Amino acid sequence: MGEADGAVVRLGTRASELPLRQAAIVESALVARGQAVEIVRIRTPGDRKKQEPLTTIGAEGLFTRKLESALLRKKVDCCVHTLKDLPVGHSEGLDLVAILEREDPRDVLVINPVTDASGLDDLPAGSRVGTSNPRRRAQLLAARPDLDVVDMRGNVLTRLRKMDEGRFHAGVFAAASLIRLDARQRIGAFLDPPDWLPAAGQGAIAVQIRSSDARMRDLLEPLDHAPTRLAVTAERAFLAALDGGPQVPIGALAMPAADHSEGLVLHGFIADVAGTNVVRGSRVVDSADPELTGQELAADIRSRGGSSILAELRQVDAPAPG
Repeated sequence: MGEADGAVVRLGTRASELPLRQAAIVESALVARGQAVEIVRIRTPGDRKKQEPLTTIGAEGLFTRKLESALLRKKVDCCVHTLKDLPVGHSEGLDLVAILEREDPRDVLVINPVTDASGLDDLPAGSRVGTSNPRRRAQLLAARPDLDVVDMRGNVLTRLRKMDEGRFHAGVFAAASLIRLDARQRIGAFLDPPDWLPAAGQGAIAVQIRSSDARMRDLLEPLDHAPTRLAVTAERAFLAALDGGPQVPIGALAMPAADHSEGLVLHGFIADVAGTNVVRGSRVVDSADPELTGQELAADIRSRGGSSILAELRQVDAPAPG
């Protein structure tokens, strides 16, 4: 790519520490290419309502809508998103121009030393484990129904502080978040796939532009990491095909085959909120059409009980008749 022009790129991001660290990764890549960058901090509803459970405030686009609005209104030139927070539907007039190389996609346990445990299996019965994520809650209860799974809201640093204050015996976090916050030492145990699955796209950073902005496209497309895009495209297609919404426990990860053969295998699951009914499946990723792989796996899981789980969850979420 030739020398960047003199116009400063206004890069929009959420204002909390982790999104700022992620924005700094994009900033560094652009600065290395000779491009001046200004980071624009945008507070989202999810940042303001830190203590309210996600189930009461709704999670669809909670951390992304305001950034997208600023981008469409040309207040910023591009936005940096945590990909797993970005709804799977296409946003009119906007494109995901770059998906950066993925950090570790796994979930992890942060364990309070007073529990004297080294992992999920040996947490004492009745341990208070913090998460406000339905996917994590369902997997915790499926593996250990004897645990006390309780809401733990707030950004990553807030949740770590609550751990330090002794409010929880353990908490579930994204490995990528802790690594990017230089808190890798807080990881007590990895929750390994495919037995435990993360959110679709977890660990990936996405950069969004206006579809019509050729300058931003030329500037940012070189940051795209093709292997990561392949994997997360299959995962997000699986999520979209299930059409479960943010409060449905759904996990997905495209990972190398267990037999070390070439290519990826997409693993996915759907569960009820109590983790008593879990439907899992897997499918080899078609590198030429990863979206089709996600759709086919979703159809398979629907046919084996996934549709019933979705119907039950939607009935629970439906408003009472007036």
